[in-house]
Amino acid sequence: MLDKILEINSAINNIVWGVPMLIIVVGTGLYFTLRLRFLQFRKFKYAWKNVLGGLKKGSNSSSGSVTPFQALTTALASCVGTGNVSGVVGAISLGGPGAVLWMELVACVGMITQFSEITLSIKYRERNSKGDWVGGPMYYIRNGLGKNWKWIAFLFALFGMLACPGTGNLIQISSINQCVTAAFNAVNPATVEHNFMISIITGIIIAILLAIIYFGGIKRIGRVTEKLVPFMAAIYILGAIIVILFNIENVIPTIKSVVIGAFAPEAVLGGAVGFTIKDAIRRGISRGVNSNEAGMGSAPLGHAAAETSHPVQQGMYGIVGVFMDTIVVCTMTACLVLMSGTEINYGTDIGVRLTINAFATVFGQVPASCIMAFIMTIFAFSTILGWGLYGARCTEYIFGSKAIAPYLVLFCLIVIIGSVIELTVAWDITDTLNALMIFPNIIGILALSPVVVKLVKEYFKTEN
Repeated sequence: MLDKILEINSAINNIVWGVPMLIIVVGTGLYFTLRLRFLQFRKFKYAWKNVLGGLKKGSNSSSGSVTPFQALTTALASCVGTGNVSGVVGAISLGGPGAVLWMELVACVGMITQFSEITLSIKYRERNSKGDWVGGPMYYIRNGLGKNWKWIAFLFALFGMLACPGTGNLIQISSINQCVTAAFNAVNPATVEHNFMISIITGIIIAILLAIIYFGGIKRIGRVTEKLVPFMAAIYILGAIIVILFNIENVIPTIKSVVIGAFAPEAVLGGAVGFTIKDAIRRGISRGVNSNEAGMGSAPLGHAAAETSHPVQQGMYGIVGVFMDTIVVCTMTACLVLMSGTEINYGTDIGVRLTINAFATVFGQVPASCIMAFIMTIFAFSTILGWGLYGARCTEYIFGSKAIAPYLVLFCLIVIIGSVIELTVAWDITDTLNALMIFPNIIGILALSPVVVKLVKEYFKTEN
């Protein structure tokens, strides 16, 4: 029975993550780029000024909302995670160094896609029975396009509710346990016999911490993410920079391998690997979308709670969010791996182990294992935190506010279960569900594109 399910899911996955999907996602970004006259580049400096200005205003917000910066860090918490480490490594090992360039190019158009999503989420959000701001694709599809589109809004909420426990929970806790047990084993090989116990204890601790944060409400989530996300990003980037500086002579060769590999992988890797330009494009774009989530509709779920004076003002945070996620953090991972000189077994996705090996070239194997255990635990914990909120919002849309608490309790229990089970099935099925979230969201933002254009003109006419 399980084999049949996996076979069906594999067939669906090949369709939804195939070339047509990648064309749709990139095409949507290009459409908004042209329609808004390259807004993400013209107003890039303004976007950063907007974010830094919001940071200076402090962390006070009205009831049922969070500050704009807290909304950004909540969204970043969900997307800056294992995908920025193992996802980037997977793109390189399965598509060659050139996949990195395609990942960054898709981020350039992804910035405007996420800007549009967030702008619409603020425009069409509403208060729930608890007085919290709620919004996202299901709300802007229903409230912006009318009752005849409600079934598409429902589909997004359904796919989101089902995908969150996998993408934002099972897969993340698995990554945590791989790194934590690897660190224990590196320090003391005898602990291999106790890996199961280490994993279950880790799962229980994380589940308890999540419950404390979740049941403190949206404000507590915002307060945690605004401190956790900048800290975790700074630690990882600092570590990567140290490794890069130790291998500074490899800068030019690495840039050449990325640029040439994007268009002629065989020229960089040789014909034995068998990579083509199609592999580089597909791996780079798909991993880029999975990392920054632009077009997936997840980020608007977090940004909808922001206290802001205009939808476009919060939309600007989306531009910065995608830039930080992919152009900064993912690029750091790529440089770390490619410049360190660590051996890459092309054709095999070994994930975070390759990143550990890259750190080990400077720090040594045991310290590198401990460093990555710490970093990946924070990265994955923040992702679980963000996706738990997303899943609760999708569940609330379908079943009402009373369903939030049961969903979050179940979500925390899944952390414990996921710490000790094999996750191959979860990876495959949630990957499909993530893709299915994209379709209703893309339909919604394209149909509402005139609203985005109008809001942009209105906002900058006032600003100027």
